[in-house]
Amino acid sequence: MNTLKRRTALQASGAYLPKQEVSAPHLHAVRPALHAGEHAIDNPACVIGPGQRCEHALVDSELNCRLSDYERIVRGRFSGIVDVLKEISALQHERDFAERAQRLAQERLGYALPQQLLDDAWVSGLDMKALHTHCIFQSFKVCVDRTDADQSLWLNRMALTPEFLAACGYHTVDVTPCADGRLQGLLPFVFRMAPNRNVYLKAYAGAMFDVEADMVDWGHREIERLSGGIPGGESQNYLKIAVYHFSSSHSHEQGCAFHASNDKQAVESAKQRLDELRIAIERTYGVGAAPDILLVGLDTDVDALRIHLPDADGDVNPYRYVDTAELYRETVGLTAQAARAHIAQRVDEAQNMDGWAQGRGVMIPGMRRLVLALAEANLSQIEYVIHHHQGRYTVLGHDEEFICAGEATQYVQMRNKYYFAHLDTVEEGAADVDVGIKIFTGLNVRHGLSVPVLVHFYYSSRVPGSRERALNRAKQVKAAIEARYPALVARELLTCRMALSDRFDTERCVFVDEAVADSGH
Repeated sequence: MNTLKRRTALQASGAYLPKQEVSAPHLHAVRPALHAGEHAIDNPACVIGPGQRCEHALVDSELNCRLSDYERIVRGRFSGIVDVLKEISALQHERDFAERAQRLAQERLGYALPQQLLDDAWVSGLDMKALHTHCIFQSFKVCVDRTDADQSLWLNRMALTPEFLAACGYHTVDVTPCADGRLQGLLPFVFRMAPNRNVYLKAYAGAMFDVEADMVDWGHREIERLSGGIPGGESQNYLKIAVYHFSSSHSHEQGCAFHASNDKQAVESAKQRLDELRIAIERTYGVGAAPDILLVGLDTDVDALRIHLPDADGDVNPYRYVDTAELYRETVGLTAQAARAHIAQRVDEAQNMDGWAQGRGVMIPGMRRLVLALAEANLSQIEYVIHHHQGRYTVLGHDEEFICAGEATQYVQMRNKYYFAHLDTVEEGAADVDVGIKIFTGLNVRHGLSVPVLVHFYYSSRVPGSRERALNRAKQVKAAIEARYPALVARELLTCRMALSDRFDTERCVFVDEAVADSGH
């Protein structure tokens, strides 16, 4: 029986009962993306026996509904751009074109279009590349400005709260996922972890974070802890999590682009970088100073996790892990108590394996508690994909809207909204930027659309001159990106904008015009 027939049989038996799709479809008429075929439609966790339903006792279905509403709202701000621009294009030879175009944009998109582009359309036609890029940036800015209202839908229901992380023994959780846009919703969706000042998120291509930069971040938090700036932190540790990704249905095509879709390389490289961080800190500050580490794999088709279990020494192993898709499948239909007991048993069995997966003893209690909570929380995301995305994401590959270079904004938590290239200079982050340009060559350039690049940096309003220095960094990075891809710039197929954010929220992703930046205002 093939997958389609199995799904039909499950639907007939009542085992597979997806809820009505409420997310607005992402319509990119000129940007086709890889879609799952019929052979890859089901979520593997949902292949269950007759009479069962894909409703797990440990799943927070109310939170899933709230996240679905959030996804619908955020995606809705982008999904209508192409259709609106097509309507505007059809009007460009009308006598009152500019007025009608602005009215249509305000009514359908919620913001104005550049007036000069509309006024000059009669000369050589409407610049659709520039309008499309403007709309992408403006729609993102709307999302940023409405962050608090949007995230209030779900923020107070996250499972892994700061208080829980502290109870596990961690004053700071530093997460490095791959920069791939499919991991942009990692914290609230996949981990069900509340974004907050004790949770750092810095994405790098291939999850290959900068060890020296991470040592600086660790050092800053250690100073805060030792000075009493972190309440209760004196007895707690720092946790570093690296997240690689893979595709369970198209492993050779839709895995990590940085690692050429080589899953083995992605796992081993992330583990090696974690090990290098621990070694670097212990050699610099002494044995026992290193943070705890955790290695996690994400199946971007279905948002299930592989959680690699540290041993008593804190070492992770590519072969010692639990798979949350398997845990869901094994425990769906059980009571909450029985499901938790089974998950705990499977975790303990995994950390006591021998052979290639063997470690030196079992996890410390706080880490075990965190792993169990992370596995349980991810069950809700697995069911979210089952009910709200028909078992497996329709778009398995890249479908990002723009590239964010510099420092990632933390305001929009959503899969495939943007590709991120973490860098202070283009030279040090060249690999990240190149991967992003390669992705957008297929998404945009191939169809005549410009690559939108948002150069974004944070500053601290508490530090004199911080904003000016951040602006100078943004100007330097913008100039370097344009110099690196002169052919795209010459064809008007790469558009950079600069934006700044204050770490203390006096400004959120405020766009800075080149003329204003040069004048010093």
